[in-house]
Amino acid sequence: MRKWNAIISAAVLVLFILHAVLGSLQLTGLGHTVLKPLAWIMVGLIAVHVILSTILTVGSLRVWRRTGTAYFRENRLFWARRISGFAILVLIFFHLTAFGHTVEGIYRLRVFDAARLTTQLLLVAAVAVHLITNIKPMLISFGIRALRPRAADILFFLSVLLLIAAAAFILYFLRWSAV
Repeated sequence: MRKWNAIISAAVLVLFILHAVLGSLQLTGLGHTVLKPLAWIMVGLIAVHVILSTILTVGSLRVWRRTGTAYFRENRLFWARRISGFAILVLIFFHLTAFGHTVEGIYRLRVFDAARLTTQLLLVAAVAVHLITNIKPMLISFGIRALRPRAADILFFLSVLLLIAAAAFILYFLRWSAV
């Protein structure tokens, strides 16, 4: 089950990269791409990832309960992964409501105010924490042993991508504020 979860996580990561790049271009006015099919495929894969991760987490909790030793302090990284994943789930709702509005099949923009900007920046932060804490286990699950050079390169690339996404949200907010 862990291997399937890793494969789905990798697929979500690839789709996220595409979504972030294309969405950033769209928010800045530099590109106009239809993101809806890509986004809904990613949402479906995220749902499967959530189900598998929940099953694995419940299994861990059962072991902790059976042994009577949870070692919460030693397992802070484990909990950071779960909490950041849950935060992403909550914030995806706000992302969908900010950008997924249609009326009679026609896409309509909603006002992008400071509250929407805040939720989108929180989403970027939650994704950053989730990626940073999970990139090493994902590489290990694919049998990549030389973690240091690859993990650092991947994290650098993802950090730049998240910075661009955050900048695109801010620029979009500023453009809405000017209207």
